[in-house]
Amino acid sequence: MSVTKALILAGGYGKRLRPLTLEVPKPLIEVCGKPILVWQIEWLKKFGVTDIVLAVGYLRTKIFEALGDGSKLGVKLYYSVEEESLGTGGAIKNAEKFLNDVDYFIVMNGDVLTNIPISKLVEELENSNDVVGVIALVPMRSPFGIVEIDENGFVSKFIEKPSLSYLINAGVYVFRKEVFKYLPEKGDVEKTTLPRLANERKLKGVIFRDYYWRSIDSIKDLEEASRELGEVFK
Repeated sequence: MSVTKALILAGGYGKRLRPLTLEVPKPLIEVCGKPILVWQIEWLKKFGVTDIVLAVGYLRTKIFEALGDGSKLGVKLYYSVEEESLGTGGAIKNAEKFLNDVDYFIVMNGDVLTNIPISKLVEELENSNDVVGVIALVPMRSPFGIVEIDENGFVSKFIEKPSLSYLINAGVYVFRKEVFKYLPEKGDVEKTTLPRLANERKLKGVIFRDYYWRSIDSIKDLEEASRELGEVFK
C-alpha cells in the first residue's frame, strides 16, 4: 500500500454522548481503557500510515495534551484547527495544506472503530484512474432483534440485531487530492461532495461484510463496543 497520510475528523461536539463529552472530546473517550483516537491511530499504523492530521475544534487543547506530536504512538501528528464548526466537508478542505503534497490520502470519522483493511480501498483507487474517491461500505445492522415465524404462525427463531441487506457509509474514505475542488468551505461531505462525485461517476465503493465496524454515537454504542473490542482485537 502506497498511502502514508490520513486525516481524522475529530472536531465534533459529541452531543449524544453527554455528559461524558462535557469535559472530554468525543475522540478521547475511552473504550476498553484506550481512547477512540488511539485505537484509530494504531489501526492506521498497521497499514503503513505514519503522518496523521487531526481536524480538531471542540476541546482541542485536551487532544493536544493527550497525544502531542504522536511520537509516543510511533507516528507524526499534525493539527488542523477549526475556529468554528465547518462540517465534515469543510474540515477536510481546511486541512488541505497538510495533504496536498500527496497524490491520495485516507479520511475517516473520529468516532469509528473498525478493523477493515484499508489497503483494499487504496487498491480500488489505484485501479480506477478516473475516480476521485473510494468509500468503505458496511452492512447496516438492525437496531433491534428480529423474530421469524413458520407458515403455521409458530415462532421459529430469534436473531439478535442481524445485518440487513442495506449498505451504509462506514465513514472511511480514500481520496485523490483532486477532491479539494469538490469540497465546500463549510458543509458536510456526505451532503455535498459525495453526491456530486457519485453523479459524475467519480466515486466507487468497496463492501466489507465480515469485518468489525462500529460508530460510537451514543452511550449504548460505547457500552456495546466495550464488550466487543476485547474479542475482536484480543
